[in-house]
Amino acid sequence: MLGHCVVPNCTGGKSDSQPLFRFPLDSERCKQWLEKCQRQDLIDKPPEQLYKYERVCGKHFEPSTMDSETQAGVVLKDDAVPTIFDEPEGTKTNPGKRKETANVSENEITGRKKMKKPDAEPAEEDTQTVPDEDDSSEYLKSIFEIVLLLVGHNILPTDQGSDSFGQSNFQALVDYRINSGDKILQKKWDENKEKFPDELNNLIDACEQCIRGKLVEEVVQNGPFSLLTDELVMISGELCLPILVRFVDQSNRQQERFLGFVSFSGDEDVLAEEVLSEITEKWGLKMEQCKGQAHACSGTHSSKIKKFASKVTEKFPAAVLTVRSTQTVNIAVASNMALSGVQLVTSTLKKIESFFSFSPLLTTEFEHAISLFYADREEKVNALKEICQTNWTSCHNVFEVGAEMYESLLLWLDSVNDNEDVRWSDQIAQEAMVISKALTDFEFLMTLIVLKNITALTKAFGKNMLGDAGDISCAANSLPAVLHSIKEVVDNIDVYHEFWYEEAMNIAAAVDVVVKVPRSFVRKQPESVVVQPDSYYKEHVSLAVVHGLYVELNDVFSECVLKTLKGLSLVPAAIYQKKSAKPDEDCVQFFKNDVPNAGALSAEFSCWWVKWSKKSKQEHFVANIQDTLQLTDMKFFPNMLAVFRQLAIMPCLSLESTSNAVYKRFKRYMENVPDKLKSKSIAFMNINSHVQCDLDAMVELYVNNGPK
Repeated sequence: MLGHCVVPNCTGGKSDSQPLFRFPLDSERCKQWLEKCQRQDLIDKPPEQLYKYERVCGKHFEPSTMDSETQAGVVLKDDAVPTIFDEPEGTKTNPGKRKETANVSENEITGRKKMKKPDAEPAEEDTQTVPDEDDSSEYLKSIFEIVLLLVGHNILPTDQGSDSFGQSNFQALVDYRINSGDKILQKKWDENKEKFPDELNNLIDACEQCIRGKLVEEVVQNGPFSLLTDELVMISGELCLPILVRFVDQSNRQQERFLGFVSFSGDEDVLAEEVLSEITEKWGLKMEQCKGQAHACSGTHSSKIKKFASKVTEKFPAAVLTVRSTQTVNIAVASNMALSGVQLVTSTLKKIESFFSFSPLLTTEFEHAISLFYADREEKVNALKEICQTNWTSCHNVFEVGAEMYESLLLWLDSVNDNEDVRWSDQIAQEAMVISKALTDFEFLMTLIVLKNITALTKAFGKNMLGDAGDISCAANSLPAVLHSIKEVVDNIDVYHEFWYEEAMNIAAAVDVVVKVPRSFVRKQPESVVVQPDSYYKEHVSLAVVHGLYVELNDVFSECVLKTLKGLSLVPAAIYQKKSAKPDEDCVQFFKNDVPNAGALSAEFSCWWVKWSKKSKQEHFVANIQDTLQLTDMKFFPNMLAVFRQLAIMPCLSLESTSNAVYKRFKRYMENVPDKLKSKSIAFMNINSHVQCDLDAMVELYVNNGPK
């Protein structure tokens, strides 16, 4: 029974603080537990019913069978069996005294019964409290169901700004259930209604902890994972860092899970420690299993994110840093640069992307501006119009496209801002003016031109990183040559800057952009110093951007990351494409510490290569990591399976749409919910509404936590 131990004469869960554990869903283990607990009367009950209604308290389990504590409480290991029991009094009788016992007179038995009669009264009290405890449990489960239903549809349990709790969304659903015949809810609601608003936060906390505990348990049980963070967000006036993880589940499918938001305000040195403490100690995430990390950072807080990434690497060296598949390489490395010009370009491109969503007519107007500017170049017009139909501000060649569209963008924005035919709202016209002002800053133009030219060297690399396993493996092999080319540009920056500066000057002259040194820089110089634009943009834009790109690429594509990505050459399609050349065994030996049988790795690798290199051309060859993991033959290659599972958690590899569903829900919540209605807890539960909630565990956690 819920709240009580199933073992006869055991008071666990009722008069002590012992944790209560559910019966397993496995029928054989259920039977084993019942035999150990001497409850043959329950042997015919299905495992699902035992799992839902019966419990065994912690005093019957060896300490070694209990796993570490998580947010959801103490967790039993998968093979745990109750083994500790107090023998019933009848079995403690010495066999040698059985004959003597048999001769006990009837009067003595009667007297003994009379002596024990008063002890029966507390038992009556216990039996009377059981229904009340069950009612309380059922009441709380009804309340939790209502909370989960509301947040699952992104409805706040109470109306914003409502003075009367009776008019809340929550009250409406309570009334509906009561009218449908929920007698326990009706009885308990009348008793607890007045204090319920004060307890609502505690209920939401219990929901959040249970859901997160289940997510973390799933991640930990599946071995290695990668830690991911998204762009910082503001919720209820608090700066928050979204935390996600990527792992491979028991069915060998890539998965991402959203674990919640962490407060991200304060000194960056202390902040990094606090965030790590939150996700390890409070959430229970075992960072020793973390094999990768990736962060989407930009703007003024990028230094704090970098500090956090460094702290993770310092404490957990296996967590190699790379980029996220949600960003192209060029955008990711540019966003990581703490240069004012680069941040101006990336933030303005985000504003342009957002601006297009104000009205579908804006895209039509922009295409008209392109036609006007390139009136005598029909092919160019058609190509750019086709690009307009894509999410070009997030493409790998965004800086090249942005430079080609620069004049058209200004023509379009000025037209919208002028609003001569009153087609646009004041908000749209105002936003057009803000973006136009950013575009006509020469620092923006010069930085855009430098980014366009230097990222031409990384264009092929970035495009391959978006491809299949073979393309990504080629990209990993080509990066040293790319870095060498960028280093040559740094060494000859005088020559390159001259060409880039002239290109920017010509465009500026055509659109009446004033060439000047940024005012923020001039103010910091002595009055006697006159800074020439050419020298400023050479030092602070051309050289700084090229050097920054070189450093960032080295950071997010370290030697360890490249060796990992080279393992993608083991995917069947990649093997067949280069079947004449056996992949370097180093690409598989790199994973020798992560496989179940390192001694057999070399032989297994050879068998794997022979299997796929000797196939006929007509056969189907899977080309990505996810499909490779699903091959039925993987069960014969346990070491290779471990290698592919390790590869699959790399943050820079794209996910299937089904594996990416949680991240899409996260983005949808952040984009669609008004700022004043956002809540960390509600957002977390709404995004994870697919998680099967354990109402009994929520009740136990809520009761154990008690009023705060």
